[in-house]
Amino acid sequence: MNITPFNFILNLRYMGIGMLSIFIVIGIVMLVTVILNKITKGE
Repeated sequence: MNITPFNFILNLRYMGIGMLSIFIVIGIVMLVTVILNKITKGE
């Protein structure tokens, strides 16, 4: 098994994109939850 540290640095970009998209999805879910709570609050 050959370990090259430079490949880890190259893969940090893809890990960052993955983490950013996870936070975006969590934010969208939270936003939808808040909107649904405001819509159904009057009933």
